[in-house]
Amino acid sequence: MRERRFIKKCWLVPSLLLLTGAGCGRLSAQEAQAGIAMPLEITVGALDTGRAQAYAPSAAPFTAGFHVLAEPELKLGSHWYVYSAVQVRSTPFFYQDAFSPDRQIKADLLQGFVGYTRSWNKTTLRFSAGKLASAFGSFPLQYSDAANALLDQPLPYNYLVPAGHVESYGLMPVTLYGLPGAEIDLSWRRVDARFQLTNSSPYNPLSLWASGQHPQWTAGGGYTILQGFRLGMSAYRGPWLNDALEDSYPPGYSATDFPATALGADVQWARGYWSASGEWDRFVFDYPNSTVAPASSFGYIEMKRIISPRWYAALRTGYQLNDYPVYWNVRSASTFLPNRQAYEVAFGYRPNRLMLLKAGYEVMNVRGVPAGQDNAFGVQFITSINSLSKAFK
Repeated sequence: MRERRFIKKCWLVPSLLLLTGAGCGRLSAQEAQAGIAMPLEITVGALDTGRAQAYAPSAAPFTAGFHVLAEPELKLGSHWYVYSAVQVRSTPFFYQDAFSPDRQIKADLLQGFVGYTRSWNKTTLRFSAGKLASAFGSFPLQYSDAANALLDQPLPYNYLVPAGHVESYGLMPVTLYGLPGAEIDLSWRRVDARFQLTNSSPYNPLSLWASGQHPQWTAGGGYTILQGFRLGMSAYRGPWLNDALEDSYPPGYSATDFPATALGADVQWARGYWSASGEWDRFVFDYPNSTVAPASSFGYIEMKRIISPRWYAALRTGYQLNDYPVYWNVRSASTFLPNRQAYEVAFGYRPNRLMLLKAGYEVMNVRGVPAGQDNAFGVQFITSINSLSKAFK
């Protein structure tokens, strides 16, 4: 079963103190029925890229930043728990941030929910409600810098639109910033399944106080063929358009008549010194007056090789292909969005089990963008602190 991995800054401290939970493996290992823990991850990094120069020609290509991830957790007996994941970062830190010349400090609540779990025989059932990571795909839970073998995120989970120009985080097919909702997870022997209801689309996430909310469903599951080899699938569907587009609807239509539909397949494999993962996704966005809806397909493959106990190398290659939408029976002269390909390589070194140094280079080819402008070189140094815990009984 999968572990469920923008708040206003004034809520950061109470979130760190009160929102705690689902990574209770550490507490369980201590035979604790109740306890509190707060694993902490601190990353400092540097980035060299010309991405921001498309919007601000005088922007400096080299920037330094930081990222702090706290995962407070509270176990309330053998079945109930509370979990959260809170990050504080400078921008740009993530490669996605580098498209914007803005320099800011941001705080985000990635997850914050109450959960209930119960196990018997070889079956585990869990229910959670609050702000949850999207149940679509296999990457949304990897917001830990140490868990991501490379430095950037796969193409389905980042996008060309820079943060601040369209949305708080930019538009991406699957948000990594969580959605309000509820989820049920089930694992039985080699089968795992999940079903999630949220207040808005993973493509256009909204807060509980925003207008234009509509129920969405996301479902997924997988089968472990043998140890280290799993195949999975996922899907979502629901309205995705903003209220600002309401005037463009044909008479008698509403946002519910224009859903976004996504279908994905993923695979994970590991054996010895090698591991690999991959994903294929297709997203269709129904739009007013479109006879052939805009659509995008994504795919990526990631491989990792353990060179020695301290060293590893990783490679990821991905693509985005976009269809030619048809409006009023007229085919568009260009694709829905620019096609692009990404090639990233990284090396990692572990001074000890709690530290990781990563360095990598990414080549990003985007139609209509000068060659090399979106390429990026990055370095990150990550320190993990796992000792902040207290067992009650």
